[in-house]
Amino acid sequence: MTEIALYDSTLRDGSQAEGISFSVDDKLKIAQQLDNLGVSYIEAGNPGSNVKDQEFFSRAQGLKLRHASLVAFGSTRRRDMKCSDDENFNRLASCPVKTVAIFGKSWRFQVSDILKTSGEENLRMIGESVKYLCDKGFTVFFDAEHFFDGYLADREYALRTLSVAMENGASALVLCETRGGLLPFQVGEITASVVSSFTLPIAIHAHDDSGCAVANSLMAVQAGARQVQGTLLGFGERCGNACLATVVADLSFKMDCSCLNGENLENLTSVSRAVAEISNVAISHNAPYIGGSAFAHKGGMHIDGVTKNPKSFEHVPPLAVGNERRLLMSEVAGRALMLKRIGRIVPDLDKDDPSTIALMQKLKALEAEGYQFEGAESSFDLVIRRQLLSYKPFFTLVHYQTIGSLPYADPAGEVTHAAVVKVKVGQKSAITAAEGEGPVNALDKALRKVLEPFYPSLRNVHLTDYKVRVLSGDEATASKVRVLIESTDGLKNWSTIGVSKDIIEASWLALADSIEYCLIADGVKSREGVV
Repeated sequence: MTEIALYDSTLRDGSQAEGISFSVDDKLKIAQQLDNLGVSYIEAGNPGSNVKDQEFFSRAQGLKLRHASLVAFGSTRRRDMKCSDDENFNRLASCPVKTVAIFGKSWRFQVSDILKTSGEENLRMIGESVKYLCDKGFTVFFDAEHFFDGYLADREYALRTLSVAMENGASALVLCETRGGLLPFQVGEITASVVSSFTLPIAIHAHDDSGCAVANSLMAVQAGARQVQGTLLGFGERCGNACLATVVADLSFKMDCSCLNGENLENLTSVSRAVAEISNVAISHNAPYIGGSAFAHKGGMHIDGVTKNPKSFEHVPPLAVGNERRLLMSEVAGRALMLKRIGRIVPDLDKDDPSTIALMQKLKALEAEGYQFEGAESSFDLVIRRQLLSYKPFFTLVHYQTIGSLPYADPAGEVTHAAVVKVKVGQKSAITAAEGEGPVNALDKALRKVLEPFYPSLRNVHLTDYKVRVLSGDEATASKVRVLIESTDGLKNWSTIGVSKDIIEASWLALADSIEYCLIADGVKSREGVV
C-alpha cells in the first residue's frame, strides 16, 4: 500500500476564495477537524502578510493535534535583498512551527515580467531562502509556483529551480499547477519526468480552472508524487483547488493508497460538513462521496436494483465515507419505496392496506399541488405521521404578521422587516416579535424565539439554505411558489418544503415543518402528548 501525505491548504489557499472569511476561532476549529480526519499537514496561513495569521499561529500552540503538522506559508526573500533584511520573510522565519512552505517562481515569464528580475537572481532568492530557513531548523517545502507552465516553456530552467531548492536543504519539492489549465495526461507526463530526476519526495498542488484538479492530482500520484495538496472542500482562488475529500476517497478506494494516518474514512462526510458549517458554505448535493445526493436514488429501476444489491448502482458503500443511502420519494419511485419509508415510522403496514392506498393518493395530490418530496423528505415523514398516526403537534399557529417598509427606521438605511408570531403550545399561548433581513428571516427568528422557552433545544437550530421556485409564470405575481429550506442543529441536517401562492405562507409551512421535524428527531415530547 502506497503512503500518501495529505496537505490541506483550506486555511491559506482556501481563505483566498471569493466569499470566504475566517476568524481566528474559525481557523482553530477547522484545524482541529482536519487533524481529526487524519491529514498530515495543515497549511495555516502567512504570518508575514497579516496580523490575523500571526495571532493564529500564537494561539495554535494550544491545539492538541495527533496527526497534523502546522505549516507556515510565505514567499522567498525579495529581490536584491538579504534574507535577514526582509521583514516579511523574517516573520515567517520566527513563526512557532517546525515546517514552512516557501514559494518561488519556476516560469521565466513570471521572473522577468512579474518579479522584474533576472533568472539568476531568482535562483539565488530560492536557494538563499531555503538555506536560511533550514539553518534555523525548519523543515522546508519548496513550492515551485507555475512549475508546469514553466516546464513547458523552458524545461531546463524550471528544473534548475527545483535543483537549487534541493541543494540548499529542501525536504520536498511541490509542483504547482498554479493557473489550473493543464490536462491530466500533461501533468502525469511532467510529474513522471521530475520524479525520475530527483530523490526528494515530489508533491502536487493543482488548481481547478479547467475542471481537472482532482484528476491531475491522481495522475501525479500515479506518476510518483507522494504528497497531494488541496483544500478539503475544493474552494480556493478563482475556480478553487483540488478537492481533498474526493482525492482521499479516490486514492483509498481506487488506487490502494493510505492517506489518513490510521484514521477511518468513515469520518470523511462528518468532518467535511463540519468544515462547511464553519466556513459558511454549502456542500454541493452532487459532490462525490460527501454530497447529499452522492448515494441518492430516485428512478424506480435504480431503487429496485440498489435494494436488491447496492453494487448495482453504488461504486462504494455510503457508510464507508460516513454518508447514507437515500431512496427519494417521488411519483416515479413506486409503492415499494413508499412502504419502506412508511415502515420506518409505522412498521408492518401492508401495501394493500387502505391507509397505504390513501397515503399514495395524498402524495400524488400534494405533488400535483407543487410539492416535491425528493428534496424534502423530512416534510414527507411529517405527512406520514399526520396521515397515519394520532399526531399531536408541538405547537399551533394562532397568528403571524410580517411588516416591512422602505425607508425603514434604520440608521444604516437598510431594508429591514419585522415579524410577529403568536402560537399555542398545549394550553398556553405565547407571542413575540423579531426583526430580520427580509420577511422570511424575521419570521424564522420570531418562530424560534417564541418556541425556545417551551423547547430549549431549538436554540441550536438555524437555516443553512433557502430556495424559492416559481412553479408557473402564467399568473405573473399570483403564481404558485415552492419554498425549500435546509436546516441544521450542528449535528444533523434536514430539508422541508412549503407550497403556496403566497411566498410568506409557503415559507411559514416549510419553517413550521422544520421545527416539528427537529423536535421529533430529538425525541422531544409534545406539550399535547407524546408524538
